[in-house]
Amino acid sequence: MASIRVAIFGAGPSGLFLADALLKAHPEISIDVIDRLPAPYGLVRYGVAPDHPKIKSVINTFQKTFEDERVRFLGNVAFGVDLTLEDVRRFYDVTAYAVGSSVDRPLGIPGEELAGNLSSTEFVAWYSGHPDQTGREIRLDAEAVAVIGVGNVAIDVTRILAKHVDELRTTDVPEHVLDVLATSRIRDIYLVGRRGPAQAKFTTPELRELGELPNADVIVDPKDLDLDATSAAAVAGKSALQRNLDVLRDFANRPSQNRARRIHLTFLYSPIEIKGAGHVAELTLERNRIDENENAVGTGALEKLSVQQVYRAVGYRGIPLPGLPFDKRRNVIANEAGRIVDESGKRIPGQYATGWIKRGPTGVIGTNKADSAETARAIVEDLPNLPRAPQPAEAAVDALLTERKVRVCTWDDWLAIDRHERELGGKAGREERIKVTEFDGLLAMRG
Repeated sequence: MASIRVAIFGAGPSGLFLADALLKAHPEISIDVIDRLPAPYGLVRYGVAPDHPKIKSVINTFQKTFEDERVRFLGNVAFGVDLTLEDVRRFYDVTAYAVGSSVDRPLGIPGEELAGNLSSTEFVAWYSGHPDQTGREIRLDAEAVAVIGVGNVAIDVTRILAKHVDELRTTDVPEHVLDVLATSRIRDIYLVGRRGPAQAKFTTPELRELGELPNADVIVDPKDLDLDATSAAAVAGKSALQRNLDVLRDFANRPSQNRARRIHLTFLYSPIEIKGAGHVAELTLERNRIDENENAVGTGALEKLSVQQVYRAVGYRGIPLPGLPFDKRRNVIANEAGRIVDESGKRIPGQYATGWIKRGPTGVIGTNKADSAETARAIVEDLPNLPRAPQPAEAAVDALLTERKVRVCTWDDWLAIDRHERELGGKAGREERIKVTEFDGLLAMRG
């Protein structure tokens, strides 16, 4: 039996969990893991906070997938640009898309266009050394900032802003980012959630970390922890929510240590307008209450925060891929349990989705494992009835990429880049690598 040729677009957790599941499920599968970046690992490399190295250690597991002789890495290859839908149908029996949700959600309020507004996507990519942010200038000359959102990403942004730069010097934060963090004038950070502490999405370990920062006091108004009946019912019997409340009550009872920075955890407020003469100067908030469905309802009471920067961390959304049906309501590729479907709901043979672009931006890294397993099962079930690609050979896709003058970053190329980054970190006395952030720099290492 000839090998089944599979393309997986996206070398992050969902794509690599899918590759691993397929390798285990079918002995006659060969996989090209394709990514638009020269470096693999997606959000593990460019999204996990640099001060969370244990989470990044999942890379060791993913590396074993790439070391399987049935797997190739084709980095610096973009879907819809270097390879089209027509191309992949010619070269691969199965194509799966694991491209994530790459765009942040706007707040949708007046003043969002003012300078000083940043998305968590931009800020996280900047301090993580993402090549898309090469040359990006971010200034931290504000004295007070607001971070909108109460999920783990919002806490990551808050924690990086609150830390002293020396706490990050042993991590993989790029040198140019450390230089900017060293100049930070930030004194007050307002973490703003539109609902109450019982509805916040952060996890307890992330929340607890804020209280362990030696450079920042955490301030919580005890009144915000007096739960209404709906919120009290939501917490009852849910140990994770109860643990969050216990941590928040601990914060509320702590005396100030007069540290360099202050983190204000602010609940039941929605941002409704950003004001300033060309640059953020003030954030208008509306006080909310929680209704019987745990929704935030405005009360009409307004308060103003004097801030010079606003970071929005209110979620992500996927974007359409050329030639593939897209669910505009959910901002995902239209699919049923990973099988891509057209506008009429009919399955498109050989086309699949996994991860955030399949289900939306929910869960943590481990959530993608079960999600990818579901897509893998669908692929294996469908294989006997799928049409075969007319040119299912590695040489065929390689020849086309060469013809189109695409400088493919292979697994061997990546290993050379990996060694170089680790050597840079070692020379600088770091425990972690120093990332190369420019595409040209990454590819020039291999000629």
